[in-house]
Amino acid sequence: MAEPKENPFLDDPETMDEEFDLDAAIDEDPDAGPDRARASFEAIVTERDELKDRLMRALAETENIRKRAQRDRVEAEQYAGTKLTRDMLSVYDNLRRALDAAGEANDAVIEGIQLTLKELLNVLEKHGVTLVSPAIGDRFDPQVHQAMFEAPVPDTKAGDVIQVAAEGFKLHDRLLRPAQVGVSSTPAAG
Repeated sequence: MAEPKENPFLDDPETMDEEFDLDAAIDEDPDAGPDRARASFEAIVTERDELKDRLMRALAETENIRKRAQRDRVEAEQYAGTKLTRDMLSVYDNLRRALDAAGEANDAVIEGIQLTLKELLNVLEKHGVTLVSPAIGDRFDPQVHQAMFEAPVPDTKAGDVIQVAAEGFKLHDRLLRPAQVGVSSTPAAG
């Protein structure tokens, strides 16, 4: 393989202005005159500046692509299980319903359901899933709550949560499912 030729222009473009010898250029082509040599020099400087600009833009674009790829990789790691997690929420709901329906049934069955529910929440939490569980009296937040109904309830303010129909879930900072709530409307005048 041939050795690359040394080209100080490519190694350090800033030194080109200093290294160009106008008198030597005129001596090489005496018929050209100083104006033609100067025009040739300015054309070279302009081309160099354009190439330097293109190089800087290419470097910036490469850096942007690298950052975008890094961001996409991190996002893929965090949210890859979104579909599976959404499917698992119905398991949580069914366990919650079973616990509510058990009432005063067999203590061992209730304890088993509670432990299974707790284990499911631990596994979900391990993978970045958090429970969105508003309390009665909390303010309705459309970012994490879904109003299922609205009713006038005495001794409440409009926009207060009056019932929680289903808890919601977040995966890291994304909402998987909003908490389904009933909301107080302005109480009827009585």
